[in-house]
Formats: sequence, structure tokens, C-alpha cells
Amino acid sequence: MLKSKTFVKKTRAGRVMKIVREHYLRDDIWCGSEACDQCRQDSTVLQREACIESNLCTFSHYLIPDTNVVLHQIDILEDPVICNVVILQTVLQEVRHRSAPIYKRLKDLIHEEERHFYTFTNEHHRETFIEREPGESANDRNDRAIRVAAKWYTEHLAKPDEPKVVLLTNDVANKQKAQESGLLVYKFEEYVKGLIANPELVDRLALSNDEKSDITGSRVLFPEHFPLSRIQAGIKSGAFHQGTFKASRDNYLEAKVFIQNNEEDGTEVLIQGLQNLNRAVHLDVVAVQLLPRSQWVAPSSIMLQDVGLAKDDTNEEEEEEDALKSPKGDVGRKPTGKIVGIIKRNWRPFCGMLNVSQIKESTRHLFTPADRCIPRIRIETRQASTLAGQRIMVAIDGWPKDSRYPNGHFVRTLGIAGEKDTEEAVLLLEHDIPHQAFSQAVLSFLPKMPWSIKPEDMVGREDLRNLNVCSVDPPGCTDIDDALHYIELGNGNFEVGVHIADVSHFIRPCNALDKEAANRGTTVYLCGKRIDMVPELLSSNLCSLRSNVDRLAFSSIWEMNQEAEILKTRFTKSVINSKASLTYAEAQMRIDDTGKNDNITKSLRGLNKLAKILKKRRIEKGALTLSNVEVRFHMDSETHDPVELQTKELKETNYMVEEFMLLANISVAQKIYDEFAECALLRKHPAPPPSNYDILMKAAKSQNVLLRTDSAKTLADSLEAAKVDGFGYFNTLLRILATRCMMQAIYFCSGMDSDFHHYGLATPIYTHFTSPIRRYADIIVHRLLAVAIGADSTYPDLTDKHKLSALCNNLNYRHKMSQYAQRASVAFHTQLFFKTRGILSEEGFVLFVRKNAIIVLIPKFGLEGTVFFDGKDKCGLNLVFDEEFPSLTVEQHTFRIFDRVKVTISLDDSNIQHQKIRMALIEPVIPGVSVSATDVGTPNKKPKLDR
Repeated sequence: MLKSKTFVKKTRAGRVMKIVREHYLRDDIWCGSEACDQCRQDSTVLQREACIESNLCTFSHYLIPDTNVVLHQIDILEDPVICNVVILQTVLQEVRHRSAPIYKRLKDLIHEEERHFYTFTNEHHRETFIEREPGESANDRNDRAIRVAAKWYTEHLAKPDEPKVVLLTNDVANKQKAQESGLLVYKFEEYVKGLIANPELVDRLALSNDEKSDITGSRVLFPEHFPLSRIQAGIKSGAFHQGTFKASRDNYLEAKVFIQNNEEDGTEVLIQGLQNLNRAVHLDVVAVQLLPRSQWVAPSSIMLQDVGLAKDDTNEEEEEEDALKSPKGDVGRKPTGKIVGIIKRNWRPFCGMLNVSQIKESTRHLFTPADRCIPRIRIETRQASTLAGQRIMVAIDGWPKDSRYPNGHFVRTLGIAGEKDTEEAVLLLEHDIPHQAFSQAVLSFLPKMPWSIKPEDMVGREDLRNLNVCSVDPPGCTDIDDALHYIELGNGNFEVGVHIADVSHFIRPCNALDKEAANRGTTVYLCGKRIDMVPELLSSNLCSLRSNVDRLAFSSIWEMNQEAEILKTRFTKSVINSKASLTYAEAQMRIDDTGKNDNITKSLRGLNKLAKILKKRRIEKGALTLSNVEVRFHMDSETHDPVELQTKELKETNYMVEEFMLLANISVAQKIYDEFAECALLRKHPAPPPSNYDILMKAAKSQNVLLRTDSAKTLADSLEAAKVDGFGYFNTLLRILATRCMMQAIYFCSGMDSDFHHYGLATPIYTHFTSPIRRYADIIVHRLLAVAIGADSTYPDLTDKHKLSALCNNLNYRHKMSQYAQRASVAFHTQLFFKTRGILSEEGFVLFVRKNAIIVLIPKFGLEGTVFFDGKDKCGLNLVFDEEFPSLTVEQHTFRIFDRVKVTISLDDSNIQHQKIRMALIEPVIPGVSVSATDVGTPNKKPKLDR
């Protein structure tokens, strides 16, 4: 049966087009129930005995939730007790339109066979499809479609021994109309509260609007948010700006909004004070209104943490606002604004711990998220005594204007706080790291074992197994994706080859394995654990370029002269057999051991000599050499706890490998751009805005050192020349600080951007080719290069610049979250290390000063800690902060950036939610100083080189 609609549409050019939409209806769509004997069904999903223990529904039944139930109560629908659910096509389409994350969760539920979720295509069933009536809203039409489908199911399964159908809705009008139609219908809360032996599900109920108003205060604390129509009009007229809200981790009364498509010089708007923040949550898309210039302020230099109170009717706001008062004059003032509306909430379930209310028998408690950027959340739970000391997940339901904190509901427990497995789970969830086991659908695309290279694999490949190829990697590396070779040619030149694992041979476009790798984006390296981007069979076996086994590779081969100048370049798919898998230390020992002269050692010496020339030339062109303090943990073989912590020592061989990886990436970038000018996947590093260098310039000036930052070349030269007599570590500290000034390098599609320059490497074009085992970007680059040299065929998505740009956005997000997760893992293992060490004394350097604190770097451990000083009104200390020449005077002693200090370090685990490293000053000694603990931290690292 065919239904069609015909209408006319006027184009922008003024032409009139006739549009015909056809909608096919069928009468052979089955209901999915094994209790049905009317439908011709190839398979059934809904069980005959569909019993859920309930005081409300004591009979076998199927559930049909409406759209809002799915959107707001997905946490309960995911519980194993809920099964035999009919998801209507109408609901599925609405959820897809309104929330991509919940749509994905719903699709995952439908694919779980043991849950018995059945999708019924009511929009194409002859008896359940309905037309939208004149004057009827789309929402009302969809509600009616849900009722019609529920009515059909009720009548279709009308026999006494067949399950009944229960419609679940929280819409009062929808429920009343369903009852008038003779349907069995309940509010979702009614149904959940009627379940037997599952009282914990009540805590997971998202609050309804009635309940939200019931638990908030009577005093209005925040301005009303503007409606979306007014926001859109304001953005169009320029009165408002749209941007991403980013809360401060150090000061809960401050945030920035990163304006999208801003044509002015600045791209950030500063927001200060509770009322101006106006209930925005970290990463929400918001509408911001700029304040008059006379009200612009400077970012606060005070570190202020929300201690959290159970009541909203406090008068502490005045004290808090006083803490944000800016210095007089225009020093450091930024465009300042206020939030006038929320365009899109980016809420997710948050990990953290429950602060049990001190009021006896109270069911209302505050939840403290692990992420300091997220405000505390008020929840109702009857399990408070059980949840105390546990890591739990909580979701936000809403934030009324008369509540100091948002309201939410309990989602699930993660385990006992402080236990390694629990904290690792929190770390992965908080940073949105895909870490579930690979599905059978993904694993089905792996090669069947035993696997070996077949004749068809050799088509179009060069056999390079005779070459003295070797790999050089960190100790314990099993996912070896790069190897090198070096040959002295008869004409006095050299042949150098970089050989990269040919992962794209095993991962073909658009299958389940490829989609999973694209979603994960990158391998995540935690302390003592690796979350692979691709299954281990590939990452540690078939793709890993281990020694003495034949492996498929993609090779970049150059002919170079004595000055390391490239004379010829070629790319080829190949087969190699690595002759040695070395660590950096082993390779360095070979180079330094004059008694060793085997082929591999001679190759390493030749490579090292050329690498030094390449590095010198890069630096002369303006490439930056920055610095990080990186640490390595040595783990106990049985407990896997850290037993030793030391900073990583970089050897010549580290730089040797980096130089050739950089060279390969540059060569490949040029090749794929020459062939695919509109759809090459490239990587750029934007130049920092001048304001980023403010703190670096002030720090250098404090030591009477002049830095120039007008270009990467001038910065590199002035960093090289920056020295202070008697202060050998000064240059390293300056480079660490310079690293903090840098922008993040990002992937992009060449057809969507005109600026390709990589600031840090001083190269006009760059990409990632050398690590396809651990980066999905490299797999795409391999595919582009393979097409460019005729070694493989293309496919539509590869040359679609819009799809490639969307992929780049996901890769940039995954790489950023991976970096954050790795830092959090280092921080947690640092806590474990200090847990059994007692109190240690170490020398450190002041990296930053704040109004009430100094931030100290301990080079030995790569550890940063904040020493807080209480103000004069609390303990009699006199604090004087100078922002222009960053310094903090405590009583008679002045702390400046790069000052040496000596501190004791110990772990304060009195608050298990946020364990702290306690730093106490030994030198200088300042009588009367009250020193607080601080979160353990690691430097805000960015990679030294983008290899």
C-alpha cells in the first residue's frame, strides 16, 4: 500500500519545485511475540512468559515506553530487570533526533538478545500508521501514534493466555487519552515503585518537574534563562554570542566561554560570579551577553574551592563575590559577560562520591563529582548508608533557578573508593575512553589463525626481507609499529627507510572492525595498562614489527647525501623481516660500544649521524625544543603497585627515531596533499596568540632575561640563549613554561582549511603516518597514500571532505581525552607511590604564583603541588600579590616564579574522594604559615615533538 504527498517548494533562486514524498505501508510486519499465532514470524524477540515481579502488574506483560520515558529514564531501562520492551519506530526516530548519546544507548539495548527489546515499525504498518491532522502539533501526532500502536498490540494479543501490553508515560494528557481508549497505562514512576525486590531502582528515577520544584528553595538565586527563540534572534542581531562553557577547575566562581565564529580579536569571554554563571555546566553550549566595558574584569588569581553546603538559603555569596574583586586599573582585564540562556546541555553521568547529609533520616544528599569543573549535585536516595565510601555515578535532571545546586539521580555504583580497579573505572568513564571488550561483530573481521603471508598478499609489494631492518622502542613495547634501515650506496649516498606496520591491510573500510577503531581513535596508555584501539591479535601480533618474523609494512624510502639532503623519495607496500627489536638503551649501548661492528650497529651509527644533521637543520628553521618532566613507574610484579618513580631519561636514540618519524610524516603529508588536495588528512599546530606568552615573558623578565615571541624561530633562538649564571635548571624551567603556552595540535581536512602550518615543528605541511597500530588517523593516511601510489582502491568516504572533517573532530576529541586520562593515571599512581613513603623532603621550584598560593614543581618526581596560604583575616598572615611582576609576599618573604623552595611531601588521604599531596615549606621558614593540602598533579604536558 502506497501513500504519497505532493507539495511545491520555492528555491532560493526563485524557482518552484514539485516535491513528491512516498510512504509505503505493509500488512506483513510481525509483532515479535512468541505468544502470537497470527503473524508469520521468522524469529521472535518478546517472550511468551514475560513476567517481571510487580505489585502493580501481577501478570505477564510487555512494556511500551513513550519518547520522554526513554529520554529521561534510560538509566532504569538499562537495568537487567527491565525486559520484553517494545520500542516503537516513532519513539526511536524521536530519540535519534533529540539525543544522539541516548539513541546509541537505546540501540545497544535493542541489540542485547537477552534483554528482549523489540523494534516495531509502526510507521510502516498499515494498521498503526496515522496521518497528522490539521492543526495538530508534531508532538501530539507522535503521542497519538504511540497510543494507536499500543492499542493495536493490545487487541492483537487479546487472548487470555497472551501477555498484556502496558503503556508507560509521564505525560498527564497522554495518560488520560490512553485510559479513555481502554489502554493499560501507568506513569513510569508508578510502575517502577511497584516492582518487587528492586527498591534501588527508585533512586535511579529522573526527577519529574513536580518533584524538582518540591525539593528546591523558595528564594530565587539565578536569573531566568531566555527562551530559545529570543536567544536565536539575539545571536543573529549580535546582542548575544554562542559558545562552549568551560568551568575553571581552580575557582568554581569563574569560567570562560569560547565563542564560535567570533570575528573579533578575542575568542574568550570571562564569566565571574554565581549569577553570571547562571546554572551553566562545564561544556554546555550557551548564549552569553557581553557586559559593558566598564564592567570587564581580570581573571581571578585566587584558588577557590566549593566546600558545599546542604542548604540554599545561606548568605555566603557576598563573601564569595568579594574573593573575585579585580585589581584596580585595566591590567589584565578581559571581555566579560553573563550567561543568558542554554542552547544545548552536554550533561553525562558523572563519577564521584556521596556526601551523606547530617540530618537524621534525610533522603536528600549532596554528591561531589570527581571532576572539579562540575558543580555538586543534589540527589534523593534511600541507600545513603550503603553508598557512603563508594564511587558512584549520578546524572543531572535539571537545575531550577531557586536551587544553589542542580538536581539529579543515582545511576549505579562503581566500587569502593580508593581501590585500584574502582579508580581505574572512574578514570576511564570520566574521560569517555571506550574500554569495553571488543564485540564478536568486531572480532569476526580478524584474520583466521594460523595466519601467514600468502601469494595474493605479495601483489604490488616489494620484498625487503633481505634488509637489515631494526626497531627501537621503549622497554616492554609489544605494539611495534615502526622500524628503520640504513644502507651505504656505491655513489657515496645513503638509503634510509622507515617501515610502518601495514594495519590498513587487515582493517578494511567501513566494516565493524574499522568503525570500532574509528570510534576509539587512539590507543590509551595508562600506568601498567593499555586500552587498545584494535584487538590484541593485530596490535601485539600480526601488525607488530617484531624481530625475526615476516611482516607486512608500508615503507618510505629516501636516498640522502652526506648532508642528509633528500635526493629521491619513494613509497611502497613491502614485506620486511626485522633483525632486531631494541630498546632505546640497548640501541644506545650498541652505538657507544666501539667493539661492536655488526651490520645492525653500523646501521644505527649511520642513522644517528644523519639524525643529528636533520635535527640541527630543523632547529635552524625555527622548530621548537620544549621540555616536559615525564615520569616512569616501576611496578611490583605481583601487586602491580608502583615501587619506584623516576623521571624519564632521553637518550640520543630517542631523538634519532623521532627525526626519521618526523621526516616520514612530512614526506607523506606532501604526497597525499599533491594527490588529494581537497581530502588529505593533515595535522597542524596553530601559533599561540600573543596573550598566551604573557606569563612566560613575565617569568623571563623576573630573571632579567629577554624573550622574543613574534615567531617560532625567534622564540627558539631566545630560548636557546636564555641562561642565568649559577642557575643551571633555569633554561629547562623556561622551556617547561613555554610548553604551557602552546596551542593543541589538531587533525583537519585539507579541503576545509587553508592554514596548514605546524608551528612547533616549523614545517609548512605535516600529517601522522608512523603509528597506525595506535592512531586511527594514520590508517586513513595509509589508505590515501596507497591510492596515491596505485597500491589500493579508493572508496566514497575517503574522498568526502565533510565526512573526513567530522572524523577529524572525533579524533581530536579522543586524543585530547586520552592525554587527560594518561595524566590522571600518573596522578593516581603517584598517590599510591607516596602512600607508603611517609614524609619525604625534596627541592622544588615555584612555577606559578596566585593570590593565596604558590604552585611548586618537584623535578625529581615530575610532580606539581599547590601550597595554599590563608589570608590575614583567618590566621594573621599578611599576603600581598603583585600580578604585573608575578609575586606573592607572605609576611616578609616574597615568592617569585622559579624561586627555589624546599618542601616535605606526604599523602593526605583523609578525603578519599580527592586524595591530596601535602606540601609543607621547609625553606624558606615563614613563622605562622598555615599550609593546606592540594590535589596531586602532573604537569599539563604537551608532546615535545608531534611524531
